Amino acid sequence: MMEQPKLHKLLELIMLLSNGLKYSKNQIMKRFDLTERTVDRYIQTIREAGFIIPRPKNGDGMYQIHKASPYFKEISELLHFSKEEAHILYNAIHSISNENLLKQNLINKLYTLYNSKEIAQTIVKQQHSAVIQNLNKAIIEKRKVILYNYRSANSDKLQDRRVEPFSFTTNFISTWAYDINSGCCKTFKNTRISSVSVLNENWEHSKLHKEGFMDVFRISSNQRINVKLKLSLRACELLKEEYPLAEKDITPIDDTKFLLETEVCSFEGVGRFVMGLCQDIEIVEPTDLKIFIKKKIEDFLK
Repeated sequence: MMEQPKLHKLLELIMLLSNGLKYSKNQIMKRFDLTERTVDRYIQTIREAGFIIPRPKNGDGMYQIHKASPYFKEISELLHFSKEEAHILYNAIHSISNENLLKQNLINKLYTLYNSKEIAQTIVKQQHSAVIQNLNKAIIEKRKVILYNYRSANSDKLQDRRVEPFSFTTNFISTWAYDINSGCCKTFKNTRISSVSVLNENWEHSKLHKEGFMDVFRISSNQRINVKLKLSLRACELLKEEYPLAEKDITPIDDTKFLLETEVCSFEGVGRFVMGLCQDIEIVEPTDLKIFIKKKIEDFLK
């Protein structure tokens, strides 16, 4: 009996080889973290199950499941979209909020099946698709990259950044990467990246790759601060519209009052939201948040 993780990889390999593209043995090895011997064994297993995988010709070493294989039509119809379907899918995906977790799951499945430039252009806005595609390539191949003309939110300066990207945040809004210069893991907002160059250099700090905590206001850091706010109906609805992931942390007090209990990485994100709706929000805790907002207002009035 094949173990579940092996069966999972075998099924993923069947889907990959059924998508109409050809893949080399090295690409398959990197994609699924397999040895050459294991790839050979998996391909032979798929052949024995009745799928036709032609032997590579002229030394090209490329593999795909032939369309004459049993069940190929059924698999193909499940995995592929016509131009009309792709157009409808594009519009449907972009009608969903960026923080919606179902959208995240859909995008992840599409990348699992295709991992191609066409899907990158479908799931993200076209002007950012090349950035996402190159970052995704670097993550799969465990390569370093240069983020050209990255605009930092803190300094508002353009700067090239040399990093090791290792994962995306919800719906590819940002990328978690190890910043080689600063020696720590950070998030880089993908829309602030002008372009990405994938280097012919492997990761060197993979043991340090670790996703940090990101709060519902899209701030990330290693600290967590408990925050409790009473919201009016207006503040509650605006919070859900602007920061949809906060919805899970909201509980109703009555028909017009709501309680937000969540953890934040700093007071910057939640502070901006509270200052914009001062008359609709009561800070229950912590007291430090009140002090933070009071100082911000005093600095503004100077």
